[in-house]
Amino acid sequence: MKQVVQNYKSGELAVLDVPAPACKPGGVLVRTAYSLISTGTELMKVSEAGMSMLGKARSRPDQVAKVMQSVAVNGVPATYRKVMGKLDSYTPLGYSLCGVVEQVGAGIDDVKVGDLVACAGNEHALHAELNWVPKNLYTPVPDGLAPRHAAFGTVGSIALQGVRRGEPQLGEVALVIGLGLIGQLVVQLLAASGVRVVGVDPDPVRCELAERLGAVACGDPASAAVENSVAELTGGHGVDQVYLAAGGDSNQPVELAARLSRDRGRVVDIGKCRLDLPWNAYYEKELDVRFSRSYGPGRYDPEYELEGRDYPIGYVRWTERRNLACFLDLVARGRVDVDPLVSRIADFDDAVETYQSLKDGDLKAVAVLFRYLEQKEETAQAPAVTVPAVRRGDKASAPARSAHAPVRLAFVGAGNYATSILLPHLAQRDGVTLSTVVTTTALSAANAKRKFGFAEATTDLDAVLGDPSIDAVFVVTRHSSHADLTQKALLAGKTVFVEKPLALTEDELADVLATVEKSGNDRLQVGFNRRFAPLLQEARKRLGARTGPASLRYLVNAGRLQHGSWYLRQGVEGSRFAGEGGHFIDTASWLLGADPVSVYAVAASDNEDLQVVLRYPDGSTATISYVTTGSPSFPKETLDLVADGKVLRLDDFVRASVYDGRGKRWVSSRLPKARDKGQSAELAAFVKAVRTGGPMPVPLESLAATTAATLAVQAGLAGGAPVTLARAR
Repeated sequence: MKQVVQNYKSGELAVLDVPAPACKPGGVLVRTAYSLISTGTELMKVSEAGMSMLGKARSRPDQVAKVMQSVAVNGVPATYRKVMGKLDSYTPLGYSLCGVVEQVGAGIDDVKVGDLVACAGNEHALHAELNWVPKNLYTPVPDGLAPRHAAFGTVGSIALQGVRRGEPQLGEVALVIGLGLIGQLVVQLLAASGVRVVGVDPDPVRCELAERLGAVACGDPASAAVENSVAELTGGHGVDQVYLAAGGDSNQPVELAARLSRDRGRVVDIGKCRLDLPWNAYYEKELDVRFSRSYGPGRYDPEYELEGRDYPIGYVRWTERRNLACFLDLVARGRVDVDPLVSRIADFDDAVETYQSLKDGDLKAVAVLFRYLEQKEETAQAPAVTVPAVRRGDKASAPARSAHAPVRLAFVGAGNYATSILLPHLAQRDGVTLSTVVTTTALSAANAKRKFGFAEATTDLDAVLGDPSIDAVFVVTRHSSHADLTQKALLAGKTVFVEKPLALTEDELADVLATVEKSGNDRLQVGFNRRFAPLLQEARKRLGARTGPASLRYLVNAGRLQHGSWYLRQGVEGSRFAGEGGHFIDTASWLLGADPVSVYAVAASDNEDLQVVLRYPDGSTATISYVTTGSPSFPKETLDLVADGKVLRLDDFVRASVYDGRGKRWVSSRLPKARDKGQSAELAAFVKAVRTGGPMPVPLESLAATTAATLAVQAGLAGGAPVTLARAR
């Protein structure tokens, strides 16, 4: 994509081809339609870049102080290299635009692909074809508002925040010093608030424009006309507020503000002008000097701007984002008119020439817009993974069996997990008969028969599937065979317990559910055991019902695989996360009481570490950090769920805690050797369902949704974008 940049050392301006930004969670990717040049702030940066090194130092004494401090700490050579390296780099320009949402990140539900939004931020609303914009720095554009007018949103928010700091009231009189872009907007906002406005600017054209847009009178700061107008409007008392929207090195604006203010008036600094306050003048009138910080509350707060944490409206009525939305509403309703401010609309490809004309004074403008290439008629849709519909057919019912007869089980596969976790629980359970074990090698079947007391051992799968005395089949083989073996067992009329994953591809998942419909057999369980863990069950009960969205964080310290592990055969057996990620997604969905609607995943470049963000229908989110590079001495699984002023904490299935809004907490612990991840309770629930013919422990719809979400992780990594989980009809 193309972007406008500047080299602060040389002053060079350029339109560069740079990599397009990725669409990260918590924000949207926006294709720019119009971006606005701030003829004040941006031209100041452009002008400074063209100065000599001495000129740059004189214009930024604050930066000089930082350099001197660095010299004292790090020495001259290191500081010189650091400063030159920073100066001799391209920096972006721009901070106010309007565009079309091209991709929606995880956790975003207030806009969709194709929506028109106004965007803010000197790191996120740049003069570039594409920008990633976090949630609190964009807002939807009201219906009917032209994109070129919506591009004024950020600059309008700056003016609006300045007016709010002045606390204007109906009938008051205000003085606006500086009638550039910000000043013209301040004039209109004050006039819309019922305030009479006097404007000050040495440019007669700008004075005339301000009077057309609502000012009562305007004039040159050196003329007596301004003082006469103020005296006439205020009965000689002076203005109630002064808004400093000027720039430059002159101290004239703050001196004029003191002279024309009433006793205990308010002076609000919006621009960047010299502020050598004349002590006597400000003291004698006890003037209230206020600063307006950019777009409003939230500005420069990374938790607000980058992490999307809003301030409660009861405590902060007008945040940065709410100011942006308010200004657009005023423009849409005709209370503020930005069209007369537009001096030129230039093509984005002509950006360098446009800046140069502004800098040289050839183009005298209040506002200049860049116009980008027209949007495509059809905007690309976000990638999606289909969650197949569960259709059970006409014959769906539990197989008939005597409730008093023992449940006869067959195992297909007898590897490490089956022999170390599942079979020890089942071998000691009353009412269970281990009937047959099937493996690909005769010796492994014989070992399982001897160790766990199977009645039969075989390598013939068909003999098991054709045996009417067998009630349920456990599929505990390598991942690539799960879907196929599950289908065969369902078609044979067996109740099936398949270890995760159920499927490695969308087609495999669709085939399994098609088999359910075809056979009428929906008796299927996937080995997602965490939801059955006693500690987690009790913690969920103690947390209670939710009324608002929740935030869940799940850290999985998976560790490294041993050399030679079959998990490393990703081309055949799928990725490591595809193999066990369903555990964590299922746990999150069970705790949040819903299935996810979108998945965003990002991976480290040199290992298998993943960050997976799931979004749920009620706005809840779950972040799963699946890491392989952590310390083996750190617990494998830790989980936190925050909602409604309460926190649920799980520490590796050894300790669980719940904190409520009154500061009370419930804590339960187990001995480390007694860590219980729910396998025993899961197997008990499965055996009970087989014996009684009752519902399966986990609804099939949930199993399908979790499997689809696991598959979406790989799709998201491949596409670099959030993946929508589309429900088939």
